[in-house]
Amino acid sequence: MEICKWLLCLLVVAPSASSQDPVALASRRELFVDRALIDRLDGAELRLGRPRDEGEVLRFDKPWEGPFCGYATVLKDGDLYRLYYRGLPKAGGDNSPLEVTCVAESADGIQWTRPDVGRFDIGGSKRNNVVLANAAPVTHNFSPFVDARPGVPAEERFKALGGSEASGLLALASADGLAWRRLQDKPAITAGQFDSQNVAFWSASEARYVCYFRTWSGGGWSGFRTISRATSDDFKTWTKPARMTFGDTPPEHLYTNQTHPYFRAPHLYVSIAARFFPGRRVLSPEQARAIGVNPKYFGDCSDGVLMTSRGGTRYDRTFMEAFVRPGIGPNNWVSRTNYPALGVVQTGDEEMSFYVQHDYAQPTAHLRRYALRLDGFAAVSAPYAGGEMVTRPLTFTGTTLDLNFATSAAGEIRLEIQDAKGRPLPGFRLSETPPIIGNEVSRSVVFGEGARLETLRGRPIRLRFVLKDAQLFSLRFR
Repeated sequence: MEICKWLLCLLVVAPSASSQDPVALASRRELFVDRALIDRLDGAELRLGRPRDEGEVLRFDKPWEGPFCGYATVLKDGDLYRLYYRGLPKAGGDNSPLEVTCVAESADGIQWTRPDVGRFDIGGSKRNNVVLANAAPVTHNFSPFVDARPGVPAEERFKALGGSEASGLLALASADGLAWRRLQDKPAITAGQFDSQNVAFWSASEARYVCYFRTWSGGGWSGFRTISRATSDDFKTWTKPARMTFGDTPPEHLYTNQTHPYFRAPHLYVSIAARFFPGRRVLSPEQARAIGVNPKYFGDCSDGVLMTSRGGTRYDRTFMEAFVRPGIGPNNWVSRTNYPALGVVQTGDEEMSFYVQHDYAQPTAHLRRYALRLDGFAAVSAPYAGGEMVTRPLTFTGTTLDLNFATSAAGEIRLEIQDAKGRPLPGFRLSETPPIIGNEVSRSVVFGEGARLETLRGRPIRLRFVLKDAQLFSLRFR
């Protein structure tokens, strides 16, 4: 009987000796948001993180802002945090002079203020936070980023895209993020509908600019709201758009995609997308009147989902569940609310934040901050009964392995290093590695006496994690 149990354990746990090419990690950080590094799970699972709602950070209550503010972007430039968003006080003002682009600033990503930019006369005064006015259709969905391309000219350190189907996406640049100019007269990208926020960035891993933008699955304006991608070497001339794929998952309306490189692992693109359900009405007319929502904006509902990409035309939708659920109260169940802003930024030693628009088309329209531990979008998780995860073969550089993890007081993580065929390596066996207990965003693994990690550099290995009431968020060799 004991022999049968031992054989069954081997069948369940031991990795297959397949001809997988090793993943060349080098010294980059890898997050457990998909199965890119995972060969098998037994008793453990990939579990989606649960962001903490940290409350309102900015009420859209200035005369040039209003209930229809939207398409927010949060970015970090050195020690300064910037928030860009559309100001629109009235319904039906899309692509009109009513639309402006506003900015707010923060020293910590938590407390936000409006600077007096002093560039445009709004209502008889230049004391406002408007950085673009009378610039429709750019102001409809203006989406900027800090250009990380090596050698970028100082006068183009900030770049942005904005526009409509009629105009195409227009390219802009700025030295300071406040005074913007067109890079060229002709549009940069023309093949798309662009009727939401269209986002671009410099990809260090792909060594080119990439843009993710709104198209429709049925062509024209039919089917599902979806996403296409184009690339560029100079931000002016772009490739023919390619439709993004989502694996074997059901089609859903994705209103905004908010794809951008994760700041702690830039090869991983994180997308906290707005998932939209047209015609899925939750509120009664009486409830809608009670919260003061515009009558045209309570026939639908939406939430936020987490997708990732590692370049190319594929999104990974490991998690179909909501990442940001609508909150309690009818104000959270109206059209075009719960829309995540573009950007995830660090807001503490162990914390990162993203931002979500709430109460759209209501007098209480505002932006809220949501927080997670660093790398905490998702994790390999195991219950008290225990579970295991074995990686694909991988190679690394460095001399130390750091883990971002959490256990309960009763829990632990045990680690074993194996060869590519799943055989434990002397000095790195499960019995030789002390248990890892605690809750830290970075702890170096201690191996058995005399075991030196640098002796395995460049050699294909597997990592076997045995977890009990624990979560593993990321790892990094350094």
